[in-house]
Formats: sequence, C-alpha cells, structure tokens
Amino acid sequence: MLLFRALPTTSCVALLGCLVSLLACESQRSADRTQPNAPARSADDVPQSLPVIARPASSAVAERPAADAGATEPGPAPEAPANMALVPAGPFTMGADSGGEQDEHPAHVVTLDAFYLDLTEVTQEAYLACVDAKACEPPKLAYLESFGGAFRGPKRPVVGVNQANGAAFCAHLGKRLPREAEFEKAVRGDTRRRYPWGDQPPTAERAVFGGDVTADVGTHPEGRGPYGHHDLAGNVWEWMSDAYDPYAYRRAGAARGEVGTCEQVVEFQNELRRTGQRGYTGTNPIPTTCEAAIRGGAYNMGAEALRASNRVHHPGNFRLQMTGFRCAKDVTRSGVTGNSGAPP
Repeated sequence: MLLFRALPTTSCVALLGCLVSLLACESQRSADRTQPNAPARSADDVPQSLPVIARPASSAVAERPAADAGATEPGPAPEAPANMALVPAGPFTMGADSGGEQDEHPAHVVTLDAFYLDLTEVTQEAYLACVDAKACEPPKLAYLESFGGAFRGPKRPVVGVNQANGAAFCAHLGKRLPREAEFEKAVRGDTRRRYPWGDQPPTAERAVFGGDVTADVGTHPEGRGPYGHHDLAGNVWEWMSDAYDPYAYRRAGAARGEVGTCEQVVEFQNELRRTGQRGYTGTNPIPTTCEAAIRGGAYNMGAEALRASNRVHHPGNFRLQMTGFRCAKDVTRSGVTGNSGAPP
C-alpha cells in the first residue's frame, strides 16, 4: 500500500491497465481450453469407399466398397466341400514388375471374392468315373499308355483332356474351372512369394519338375501353397477358364482379375505381330486366335517355369500329355450350392 501512495497518479492508472489486460488474456486462454470438440461429420461427409493401398509403386489401387449402413457383417464361410480348401476374399499382388515375360507385367493389386479350390489336380480315377457316368468324354488314352504306361495310375493327374473336357467335369460336380487370378491368389496368398511354398527354389521334395513323367497327386507336401493346396507348381499344367489375354494386366478390369473379350485379345495380338513383339506372349508364338490360359508348370519343365506369375497359352481344344486341371467353386454364405461330388 505504501508503494501505491508513492507512485504518481499516471503510473497507477497504467499499472491498473496492465492488470486488466492480463486478466483478459488469461480468460481467453481458459476459454480456448474448454471449447467443445468440433461436431461429428454427417453421414454425407463420410467417404463411400476406402482405398486399398497397393505397396508396389507400379501397382493399381483396388477399391473396397463401404458396407451399407443397415447391413450386417457376413458370417464365416461355410465349411469347405470335401477335398477342397477355401481361398479367402481380399486383395493380393498379381504379376511381376521385372523378370519373366512381358505378359506378366506389371505387378498390380487384384481383389477377389472368396472361393474354394480343389486341394489337388483331378485324378484319373475321378475323371474316369465321370466318363463312366456318361458326363465326360474319355481322355486321349495314348498319352496315358505312353512310356510303357508310366502315366497311368488312379491317383495320377488326368492328362489328354482339353479345356472343354475340364469344364464339363467340373460342371458335373457343381464346380467350374478357376480363373487365372484365382489360381495365382491360391499360389501367393497375401504375399508376393515366387512359388507356392515361398521364395526358395524348387526341389524334388517340393514339386514334380524337370523329369519325364507325372507323379501321384498330393505326394509332395513340402510344396503346398499358403492355403494347403498341392501341386500348384509342377506335375501338370492346368487349364483356366480364361481366354489368354497378353494385355490383361493393363486393361480397365485388371484390379478385378478380368481379361478382355476374344475380339479385344485378337486385335492386340495382331498389333503385336505387326510390330514384331513376339516375346510379349512368352516363348510360344503370338496366337492368331483366342487361346486358353494354362498355369502352374509341369513335370517336364525347368524350375523357372514354376514361378507364380508365369503365363502360358494353348488352343483350348488341344489335348496335351502335360496338361490337366482342377476345379473351383463359389462360396455362398447361406451354404454350399451344388454337389461336391467324388474326390478329385
């Protein structure tokens, strides 16, 4: 109090003004700390889809649609049919950015629905049962009898069948041939592995390759894929349901694993032929028609042919000694439709 008496009147007024300013600042800081949170965004402000980010720089971005507001999450997939295994829904990286052939480029993200896939290639025993039921055409028996009958055996993969033969067998059991994207998803899972078992090179314990004859299916368990499938690399090439499209990975439907129409495919192949780009379609000549895709490598191929991204093609009506198939089946949440049938 003595201090205030000693100060001039003008000094007191200034001091009081400072005190008032300090109190006002403190009041504002307190108000800043107690402001309510910003109001939540309305439903109209929420994005309707969430991007699935592709790690590889060259990969496409797949979008996953948002669930409807009133929808409930689907329950777990029903138990897989006999001798099949589930390949779950979701994205994976298909193709490669380097190595292999140009039809394997670029690496890109593909998002698929869940599906079932036969654990093994279809056996001669199962296929001949379909023949006996008058639902399938006989295979080319000369191939089974070659090398002194070395290819014949109830558990050996059926060979000498064309794409339509494979499709008919699968349809008889309420199934279908797999698509290229589905086959590669079964090989790779959600990683970019080079072979079904990982990145380690093929060995005689993991795959049937580099030899003269097939082996009984499922006899190389060290080579199983991420979901438990056998012989996805080696033993026999496998027919796909897709037409072979060398430009598939650059088309608008690539993120869904879709290929072009036969008209689009032939048009692109004609352009490759005109410009002399034979290597674009692998080691086989550029097709002049719409051919069928085959996958997986075979008993008579080298290790490099067993890579996950390898794409090969032949006319769908060819019956080859090194080509068989396995079946796929759609997943339905209410149960499995159709008859799972006999073991493959």
